[in-house]
Amino acid sequence: MKTQEGKRLYIGVDVGASRTKAVVMDAHKNLLGREVRPSGTDFGEASRRCLANALHMAGADESHIARTVSTGYGRKNVAYSDDTRTEIGCHAKGCYFYFPKAITIIDIGGQDNKIIKLDEAGRRLGFKMNRKCAAGTGAFLEEMSPRLDIPLEDMDRLARQSEDMVKLGSFCTVFSATEVLQNIRQGRKVADIVKGLFFSVIKRVSEMDSLSENVVMTGGVVAHNPFLVRMMEEIIGRSILVPDYPQLTGAVGAALYAIENSS
Repeated sequence: MKTQEGKRLYIGVDVGASRTKAVVMDAHKNLLGREVRPSGTDFGEASRRCLANALHMAGADESHIARTVSTGYGRKNVAYSDDTRTEIGCHAKGCYFYFPKAITIIDIGGQDNKIIKLDEAGRRLGFKMNRKCAAGTGAFLEEMSPRLDIPLEDMDRLARQSEDMVKLGSFCTVFSATEVLQNIRQGRKVADIVKGLFFSVIKRVSEMDSLSENVVMTGGVVAHNPFLVRMMEEIIGRSILVPDYPQLTGAVGAALYAIENSS
């Protein structure tokens, strides 16, 4: 694609099953524009709208684009992409960009969870992924919010108000829903039930794999529910690293690949 002299921009697009994210970076790896929107039923259209808004934020247009890399569940639906990369690779690259050390990444997304381990040089040591069950994902919280008759965006605030967390016995979305109804019938406070749901999420994720000394948490669920990070810190007994835009690390990683592979 033709570029204007002195303004070559690199695009990273992460098309998740729930949300599509796009970032605009320059050759010096500065984040100039960003956008997040629902993926909906047309991943290609979602990616185009994300690109337009991210470019607008960056004060640029498509003539400035040097290279685009897409990732995520719908990465092959991005018609304007020059290349694709796996979401594991892009999340790892994006997190290591912000925290260049040996890290364990916990990514809690709308439809799946990932745990990725990197060594001090950023090389991937291994990863585990949960994408066959809603347990521990954003979909789990989305299922529970209408049962509690509260907006999804109020869950973080309510969880912080809890004084007597309800412990749920199951990770399963279906069985947890039954437990939630039982606790409502018993008159338990909504805030205590919500904190119990949060605990189920981080318990499910933390049991997927062991954690190294330095832990990074990312993903849309973390971005909208930062109290999850505090609860995880209490469980593991140490501070957790969180990038400025935890929902964008996959897109940032894709943009970094675009910069590296630009001729």
